[in-house]
Amino acid sequence: MAQSKKFGDLVGSIDEGTSSARFILFRAETSDIVCYHQKELRQMYPQEGWVEQDPKEILSVVEECIEKTIEKLQELGGNPQDIVAVGVTNQRETTIVWDKTTGEPLYNAIVWLDMRTSTTVDQLLETVPNKTRNKNYLKPLCGLPLSPYFSAVKLRWLIDNVPKVKTAIKNGNCLFGTVDTWLIWNLTGGVDGGAHITDVTNASRTMLMNIETLRYDKTLGKFFDIPFDILPEIRSSSEVYGTICLKALENVPLSGCLGDQQAALVGQQCLTRGKAKATYGTGCFLLYNTGNAQIDSNHGLITTVAYQMGPEAQPVYALEGSVAIAGAALGWLRDNINIINSAKESEEVAKSVENNGDVYFVPAFSGLYAPYWNQEARGVICGITEDTQRGHIVRASLEAVCFQVRDILDAMNKDCGFPLIKLKVDGGMTANSLLTQWQADLIGLEVQRPAVVETTALGAAMAAGRAVGCWDIENVSVESNCISFKPMISDDERDMRYSKWKMAVERSFGWDGNSMM
Repeated sequence: MAQSKKFGDLVGSIDEGTSSARFILFRAETSDIVCYHQKELRQMYPQEGWVEQDPKEILSVVEECIEKTIEKLQELGGNPQDIVAVGVTNQRETTIVWDKTTGEPLYNAIVWLDMRTSTTVDQLLETVPNKTRNKNYLKPLCGLPLSPYFSAVKLRWLIDNVPKVKTAIKNGNCLFGTVDTWLIWNLTGGVDGGAHITDVTNASRTMLMNIETLRYDKTLGKFFDIPFDILPEIRSSSEVYGTICLKALENVPLSGCLGDQQAALVGQQCLTRGKAKATYGTGCFLLYNTGNAQIDSNHGLITTVAYQMGPEAQPVYALEGSVAIAGAALGWLRDNINIINSAKESEEVAKSVENNGDVYFVPAFSGLYAPYWNQEARGVICGITEDTQRGHIVRASLEAVCFQVRDILDAMNKDCGFPLIKLKVDGGMTANSLLTQWQADLIGLEVQRPAVVETTALGAAMAAGRAVGCWDIENVSVESNCISFKPMISDDERDMRYSKWKMAVERSFGWDGNSMM
């Protein structure tokens, strides 16, 4: 007699972020978490502006999270055989190259917010026709501006600066991938036939994929001088890529893959045109679903693939705005300036003052992303007087995130022509209710925070479950109860504070450029 499934069908989600990795088991077609395990990841800073991680550590931490979660499932009386599919979601743009014959990385992973490639960008801008140095030259093809942020620039740096990489390419042994590709290749066999694939959402962040055809583009490959034979095959976000070889999940289909911000868009049920979400983590990322239409931004946003649910499905696109420094600013207050002991403490310290004391903090530690794309900007704190207290600085750090979201929403409204009615939010920082209320105040919109905060992992689980027929994502809602935050300040106050923010942003420009020499 067949044993009944205690929790029903289960879908696993590997959520590999910048600061930690986790493996979460969801009950299929629900946002119910059965169990999970999470572990922090180390980051290395070999030089100023450089951020690296060890690819082997990323893999071992993910494998440990899987094994520990399976142990917890068994302790709860569940059966690992009830896991019908696994999806992957990952920090995007982070670049890894490895030897396909040994499986050994040829260099550390270059993390998405690494700025070493600023000189590479300058060299590439010199090759733009007619000497225009137009950073949007490739945007009609790939949807992205030329920036240190994206993978092709990091890969170009590796080829130019790491002899082992150049040699491996010459010998035909080099493989490139973002973190999703590295994990999927290893989990489906590695050197013994692992699937060297990526999905359309991660490929859309490389600057090598044509945003319309969803294939690698010869013009882009030629511009960056990157051989296509080292690149992973581009697949949809929801299909079976292979089966897992790791003993704890042996033979389970690996069948979903989404970059972390796109996964959060799916997990927040933003599956129709005109819905948007913001995820607040190390950085802050806004995605606005534009349906099957690509909208070319004239206001500093980028066009990206939101998802493609199956090989035959039409792709869904999004406009995206990226804030480089969100939660990372609190880490800076804690580790560098020592005015808070933990990120959690920021809410209490910010509450200790009645207002921001007219202090504005632009945390442009490594330049500004959308909508400015100014890599010469550097951090400034404006408005300090003898009455300024640490509460004002902490509050200004939190408000900086909210103001940057306002910057992006204003650009989205201009590009799309119809304004948002509400904004869905998720990510670690949104546990701070003060921050979430200020966000509503400073954008003048209702902000909704879901009861289930693991929306990124949920999105990858939904894509994976859909591929094996156990999750009808179009018709079964997983929306949880939301907590709503509504604006509590006047339009006049909102506009006055925002104009002060814009003044502070202008003062951050040009600090790292030749204008200061």
